Amino acid sequence: MARPGRRAPVASSGPRSSPVPKARSSPAVDGLDAAIDEYLTHLKVERRLRPNSLAAYAQDLRELAGFIVGRLGEAAAVDRIDAPLLLAYLQTIAPRLKARSQARRVVALRGLFRWLREEGQIAVDPSQGLSSPRLAQKLPDLLSRDEVLRLLAAPGVEDPLGLRDTALLELLYASGCRVSEAIDLTLTNLYLDQAVVRLIGKGDKMRLVPLGGPAVAALHAWLQTGRPALAKGKRTSPLVFLNKHGARLSRQGCFQKLREHAITAGITRDISPHKLRHSFATHLLEGGADLRAVQTLLGHADIATTQIYTHVSDAQLRGAHRKHHPRA
Repeated sequence: MARPGRRAPVASSGPRSSPVPKARSSPAVDGLDAAIDEYLTHLKVERRLRPNSLAAYAQDLRELAGFIVGRLGEAAAVDRIDAPLLLAYLQTIAPRLKARSQARRVVALRGLFRWLREEGQIAVDPSQGLSSPRLAQKLPDLLSRDEVLRLLAAPGVEDPLGLRDTALLELLYASGCRVSEAIDLTLTNLYLDQAVVRLIGKGDKMRLVPLGGPAVAALHAWLQTGRPALAKGKRTSPLVFLNKHGARLSRQGCFQKLREHAITAGITRDISPHKLRHSFATHLLEGGADLRAVQTLLGHADIATTQIYTHVSDAQLRGAHRKHHPRA
């Protein structure tokens, strides 16, 4: 599939939405930096954005602020920012950024100005009508069923760290959870008697996901034998997974152990916990699962996000057809 070009976003000629309320009479935010600070606080406190997402928004919006202050001056008021100015910014970054990075900045500035209008700090949203570069749909990289089985067997169960890694990998593949959801999982959200885990996803949205027998057995072994050995009688956090010192298992530690076990399993290509999530979804759909059910299990707010896995299955079907059909 051809790579997307780096064309700059364009302003839509379509009609604007319904009339917006006038700005409130109370003093508006004087400068763009102050407005960004308020918006980031809103994202953190009310939207419950995770630190990584919050940092990305902050970086993108600070870059925008630098451009606008360069055009309007240090005391740039938010109500002086218009669509042509935002379009000029997007045209400036287009030559040096890939389409995906441009699209991320469009999302950030749209969110900021939509919030400012909702708060009454501007009368008109200048970001309306700005479109993102068209992105080519990238199919997720998957592990085959055989690769998954080899990976799950790689850590072994002979010592506490092996028990932990086996339980962690089984959980990732059995539930399709994000790595952040796994390392943040607490003991109170694990219901092994009912073979269910309660996951807390983006925006603190909770979902219940069933666990298969192998995952339940691996988690039982880790909690009964492995975890107490790493905790060493200390008062530990309520998190399910601990590092070798009995403290919180980090995201980086999870990635590192996964890569080590992948090598042991004979998987030499790049690997990440998210590939287990992709494999979970695709293997479910290949087995006949309903797309809406997979959406719920993954915790996707929009089913369009889940639909990419149907394209993966289609690609595999086409490959099988080309390989095995005599007239392909």
